Amino acid sequence: MNQSAVTKNLVSDGVGRALEISLRGVDELLPQDEWIKKLARSEATGQPLRIKLGLDPTAPDIHIGHTVVLNKMRQLQDLGHQVIFLIGDFTSLIGDPSGRNSTRPPLTPEQIQFNAETYYRQASMVLDPARTEIRYNSEWSEPLGATGMIQLASRFTVARMMERNDFHDRFKAGNPIAVHEFLYPLMQGYDSVALKSDLELGGTDQKFNLLMGRHLQQEYGQEPQCILTMPLLEGLDGIEKMSKSKNNYIGISEDANTMYAKVLSISDTLMWRWYTLLSFQSLAQIEALKAEVANGRNPKDAKVALAKEITARFHSAAAADAAEQDFMNRSKGGVPDEIPEVALSGAPLGIGALLKQANLAPSTSEANRLIDGGGVRIDGGVVSDKGLRLNAGIYVVQVGKRKFARVTLA
Repeated sequence: MNQSAVTKNLVSDGVGRALEISLRGVDELLPQDEWIKKLARSEATGQPLRIKLGLDPTAPDIHIGHTVVLNKMRQLQDLGHQVIFLIGDFTSLIGDPSGRNSTRPPLTPEQIQFNAETYYRQASMVLDPARTEIRYNSEWSEPLGATGMIQLASRFTVARMMERNDFHDRFKAGNPIAVHEFLYPLMQGYDSVALKSDLELGGTDQKFNLLMGRHLQQEYGQEPQCILTMPLLEGLDGIEKMSKSKNNYIGISEDANTMYAKVLSISDTLMWRWYTLLSFQSLAQIEALKAEVANGRNPKDAKVALAKEITARFHSAAAADAAEQDFMNRSKGGVPDEIPEVALSGAPLGIGALLKQANLAPSTSEANRLIDGGGVRIDGGVVSDKGLRLNAGIYVVQVGKRKFARVTLA
């Protein structure tokens, strides 16, 4: 009997549903047949699978792009499996080279501890803390010592390490690669050995590290884990990966009004991708909503529902309702009672420079993009001329739905 026939015989209704949930929004699930067998064994024995997600606490804050993989963990947790939130306090001392074109500076133990506590507190907004196993990889990494580290390093070749794209590209470009960076994927892979994980999750940029876990588990005589990679979420602009440095993010600790308004600012096309990756609604519910929009329902209704769902998740249903009302009030043309006062000089001043200097846009090029999109108003009127120059005076300047400033220009 061939492999596909074996797989087909293994898929009960329960396993089929678990597989559907596992595959929702994923980039890759490898090897899928092995995952089906693990699900079937778990169903037959009642033994939950061990599902691992490792995060290095390299920064104190999490944005909703980070929650894509946490959402998947929560979905698998709700199926009854044991999720392990692994804090890479040891691997943070090395620094993950994934996607890097230079050596990542290591963090101090104090920075790692501070960030780790913040990470877990924020991750608990998505995961069920009562059913989440929290581990630190220093538990098994530090006791390895020099002898254990040498033995571990002997289980993987330099040639295979150099197959990794970022190492290969850096070497070809003549950029330095520190020897300790080779230890990072080895240590992440060894985490899977220590935890005896059945499945490891990560972003698409983590595929090499996740496969290292499979390799090392085989080297140590364990059943290899499956790997599941989630796509990197596009930010508010719908183009670039969500990132604080690109100012296209929604922080999960942002206030409810800002969070709600930012979700409403995304395009109708991006909205459906965010539904798949961020919403807890079922795929059937999302498809039904899509059909309604295709048949004439205003897509804004769907976007409002998504904005309220995301805002309620990180705040409360009452806060989401209040944010909706606040947004509606502002959309009617109202100006907040209190807005920042900004004093500028250099009149007459170009509109792009004014927006940048008033901290309403990160750059003049971004200011021009906002003007092109009809997102800039002065004293209630839409600005359409990127060449507009403002004389001395006082102006109420609005960018999008949320940003205001009363600019005194001299």
